Amino acid sequence: MRNPRGIVVPALVLTAALLTGCSARSAMPARTPGPTATAETVVAPGAATVTENAKPGTRDWRVHKVGAEHEIEGYTDHVSVLPGESFQLFVSTTAKGYRVQAFRTGWYGGALAREVWASEHLTGVQQAPARIEAPTHTVIAPWKVSATVSTAGWPEGSYLLRLTSDSGAQRYVPITVRSASTAGKVVVLNGTTTWQAYNLWGGYSLYDGIGGYGNRSRAVAFDRPYDLDGAVKYMTYEQPAIVLAEKLGLSLAYETDNDLQGDSALLEGAKALAVLGHDEYWSTAMRDQTAKARDAGVNIAFLGANEVNRHIRFASTKLGKNRLVICYKDLDDPIGKKDPAEITIDWRLAEKPRPESDLTGVFYECNPVEAAYVVYEPKNWLFAGTGTRRGQRFPGMVGPEYDRVNPIVKTPRPIEVLAHSPLRCGSGASYADSAYYTVPSGAGVFAAGTMRWVCAMRGSGCGHGVTDAAKRFVEKVTETLLRAMAEGPVGTRHPAKDNVGQVKPFHGYPTFQGEDRD
Repeated sequence: MRNPRGIVVPALVLTAALLTGCSARSAMPARTPGPTATAETVVAPGAATVTENAKPGTRDWRVHKVGAEHEIEGYTDHVSVLPGESFQLFVSTTAKGYRVQAFRTGWYGGALAREVWASEHLTGVQQAPARIEAPTHTVIAPWKVSATVSTAGWPEGSYLLRLTSDSGAQRYVPITVRSASTAGKVVVLNGTTTWQAYNLWGGYSLYDGIGGYGNRSRAVAFDRPYDLDGAVKYMTYEQPAIVLAEKLGLSLAYETDNDLQGDSALLEGAKALAVLGHDEYWSTAMRDQTAKARDAGVNIAFLGANEVNRHIRFASTKLGKNRLVICYKDLDDPIGKKDPAEITIDWRLAEKPRPESDLTGVFYECNPVEAAYVVYEPKNWLFAGTGTRRGQRFPGMVGPEYDRVNPIVKTPRPIEVLAHSPLRCGSGASYADSAYYTVPSGAGVFAAGTMRWVCAMRGSGCGHGVTDAAKRFVEKVTETLLRAMAEGPVGTRHPAKDNVGQVKPFHGYPTFQGEDRD
């Protein structure tokens, strides 16, 4: 999170205006209803997940050699498709040829992916360079279609297309095969808007541009490849959690931020929504629909930090609807004259502020930080079976961004602080909090409060001093959380026990500085 001058704004002078909010909802198409169960059609919840993961996995699915810049790269004309639909693939390579493999993320006995499709050898073409569109510095890859790919026979899930050139260079292209119905399922949400916000392919993102922060993009398009290996954000903040959910055999539905924007009925009938390790950029429609679902009994798990912080709008590109993410991050947004409620400044900074804590329960504060995760309520139901005690520390688990319970801003009650981790960020002292709250509908909402929650599922492989003991702890808590949420409104069985007065969360506003790079 950065302010218009590029400085982190962890704490601004807050007023009573934070206790109110604004809302706007755009018209969206009707959702396909889930099937009606009968005595003949009832199957065990999660059976499809179990059956899929019983299939042989494919251990060779990772990118082994990225190669030189632009050696091979690609993107698709759809962020997600329904099973059986086709998508167009755009590929540019300096090699004479290449091939494509599609891998579905899952458990698969520890292989972690399964190859569901592979192309024939395709002729390579080096396509046109990036086009920068003024005045928003929007990067477009004006390429010709390389292949049309059918997803016939592909199960719902999160996929990585691996492009392999004749030279051996490889890149990923993510795509989601989304679910036609979320009824009765835990919805896994791919944080596609945040992936795109940080994407520097072509020299511009919502954070950087040629010439510095002032020349950053004000709108970023999905009509271009992702930078680096093509799936850095997915692999860091989402893949381990998806593997765990699949391993647990839960009844899962797969959707993206773009789908949450485009379908006003997407969460109707769902059991829970799992927002993964870093999903920062949310539109009005995304936020309103999620709050409505919570108030109808849909549980929510926020398995990261700095979630729902940025207000965005969507627009169309030549390739389709909702393929442009608009975020000015300041009051220069030209929509302000006709629709001030849609100015793309941080939700907390709007004329009628809607701090993210109103939905997540926790309030983003600062980065970068690295600290131990400290257990506060070991007897809470979510920590059952972990063997933890109050004050137990898990090194390195808090970072690089964190959230805390801040009773000064609008926060649902009752809310229970589960972990309360002291830290220093810049020159200030504060805490990172994991928290759990419940609402009258019976829905329960959990927020991890650290961006390293999902990474910790890799244990020592996460780095930063994270241990395998942290892996066991995080996986056990996440399993308990998701299993309970999959059964329905978890607050009816596990109401939050408000302990904010006991914890006495830090109320000050230290001056923090840093750059939001994670």
